[in-house]
Amino acid sequence: MAGTDAPFDIAVIGAGPAGLAAAVAAVGAGARVALVDASVRPGGQYWRHRPADDGALHHDWATFSALRDGVEAGVRAGGLVHLTGHGVWHLERAADGFTVHAVANDHDVEIRVERVVIATGAYDRQLPFPGWTLPGVFTAGGVQALLKGQGVVAGKRIVVAGTGPFLLPVAAGLVHAGAEVAGVLEAGRPTAFLRHPMTAARAIDKLVEGAGYMATLLRHRVPYQTRRTVIEAHGQDEVDGVTTAALDADWRIVPGTKERIECDTVAVGYGFTPQVELAVDLGCEMTLDIDGSLVVTADATQRSSVDGAWVAGEVCGVGGSALAVVEGRIAGLHAAAAVTGAPPSSGELSAAVARRARLREFAALLPVAYPVRPGWRTWITGATTICRCEEVRADTLREAVTDLGATDARSAKLFSRAGMGLCQGRVCGYATAGLVADACGRDVTADDLASTVRRPIAAPITLGALAAGAINPTAPSTPLSQAPDQEASA
Repeated sequence: MAGTDAPFDIAVIGAGPAGLAAAVAAVGAGARVALVDASVRPGGQYWRHRPADDGALHHDWATFSALRDGVEAGVRAGGLVHLTGHGVWHLERAADGFTVHAVANDHDVEIRVERVVIATGAYDRQLPFPGWTLPGVFTAGGVQALLKGQGVVAGKRIVVAGTGPFLLPVAAGLVHAGAEVAGVLEAGRPTAFLRHPMTAARAIDKLVEGAGYMATLLRHRVPYQTRRTVIEAHGQDEVDGVTTAALDADWRIVPGTKERIECDTVAVGYGFTPQVELAVDLGCEMTLDIDGSLVVTADATQRSSVDGAWVAGEVCGVGGSALAVVEGRIAGLHAAAAVTGAPPSSGELSAAVARRARLREFAALLPVAYPVRPGWRTWITGATTICRCEEVRADTLREAVTDLGATDARSAKLFSRAGMGLCQGRVCGYATAGLVADACGRDVTADDLASTVRRPIAAPITLGALAAGAINPTAPSTPLSQAPDQEASA
């Protein structure tokens, strides 16, 4: 498609680790790049920060600083436009490439490009339990976002629970900020690393990072327990305590092990859900990943099944920031080569591919070490809210199957309205699919999860913004002041 009149060669959607790396690689290879992101500052959820942040609360801040500098250099050189505050609500094929639809300052913005790199990241995966809708119950990522992005500690006495290595930096960050962490409850028992010592050894930096977090918890005498989690939150107007319980290998509650912990805040996270709405909307081939997530399939160049669309980071499998960066670099190099016709540097590309292989090997251990077991469905009662937005209870979902004949998550959604609220299933989609499949006597499928994320509008936009018509941002070669809402620096 080279030679079209599209003002940009490539749109990179998302400015987290993968998106920043893709944008820097693509502009460095001679492409005209639009970096489109809903946030006002680069970094995504992983490197969420405040102005003049010194990186004290962040891991691998040097990598972020280098990528941010690369974006700024691309802006100064005239090859890149950074469109901040632009939430992408639709992505579609066009005759000569793609049209990215974003909303900014209540205006519809259309960005025409030849190629796209989808690097939209992920959000916290939640499992419902009685009391989880009480004020004071946060996602683990939400607690960390408040701390990193606003300098706000979510509470005074906090319980951190769920599964996965992400619990450790959340707890350590809270301790450093002066909060009392009443306990870190890991629902699993991460012994897979012991069974794969060579793979773990090849990712020694990850092990050192985790050991550092554990050392912080030990210094502050924070209890850390495995095979235990929060099964109920208590309180009237806000949380005042939780009930915890030991779990068996399938995550069913072990009788006689319930304990109460007094707290005013709960931070809960069970891994991450890839944000694949745009990829699903575009028609990319999807698959069910080993951790139970819906992800985009990609070839060795990070290209999706849709010609001209590359993917990088959590959308093609949750594997951490380092893997997201290297996948973004590979995607950016290949997307730029498709535009310019010049192949990527073999040395740079081979080094990136080798690093990707090592990091993927370690990433494959994570769902083995921190699986989400189906026993979580036994924690909830019929009265437990599953869809917070539409106030749909667990028994309503089950009745959609047993009484109304729903056979999948989509039909259950139509009968019960689960997933039809403001979050559009982002919070309850995983749990809804799991409970419906359980009621149907089968496992969750990729189609179940796809039905919870398939929507033509991926981000809110007003009818007024649509009626007013679209704004087209200028190409990188024109003065930056003419492009709407762009920000050249962090």
